[in-house]
Amino acid sequence: MSTRIVDSRGTRCPMPIIDLARAAATAPGGTVMELWATDPAADADVRAWCRMRGHTFLAAEQLDPQARRYTLRLNATVG
Repeated sequence: MSTRIVDSRGTRCPMPIIDLARAAATAPGGTVMELWATDPAADADVRAWCRMRGHTFLAAEQLDPQARRYTLRLNATVG
């Protein structure tokens, strides 16, 4: 299965999570998603969104000097 990339660099809270949720709504369960974000709040927000939605948080890593990449796997019931 391919990875879907959601590029939210340059946006502020709550836009990275809104962008991620919109992309996830059209993705099948099991899809690996990457959120690229420069917003410092995204670190806590992505983890909380995964917990609330039942998705699996996989990793957070530095993408470039300003941005981080958050990787997660969608559960079977996306939303």
